[in-house]
Amino acid sequence: MSHPSCPNFDRVPDARRRIVHLETKDINYTLGDIIGYATEKVDLKGDNKKVEAIVDETITTFDELITKINQKGVENKKAHYKAVSAELEKKANALLEKVNKI
Repeated sequence: MSHPSCPNFDRVPDARRRIVHLETKDINYTLGDIIGYATEKVDLKGDNKKVEAIVDETITTFDELITKINQKGVENKKAHYKAVSAELEKKANALLEKVNKI
């Protein structure tokens, strides 16, 4: 399999070729689960304002992280994706703490 912008694409391990897609999926699944968990709290406690604020913050976090994943001109992609992954974990934990306080 070849790729027009990378003549050695077929020599690159599959995991490296798909790293951007894996990161995007991680962001989608993680933040989607947080939104799902937060909306369950609405059903149980009826506290819509706090949940809406958390959902909005989660969407903002999603947009920020996707922008970072799609950033062009990154010198060390592996380190960049690792940093984005660490940021995802940090922000997801902070959002979960907020949901649990409801």
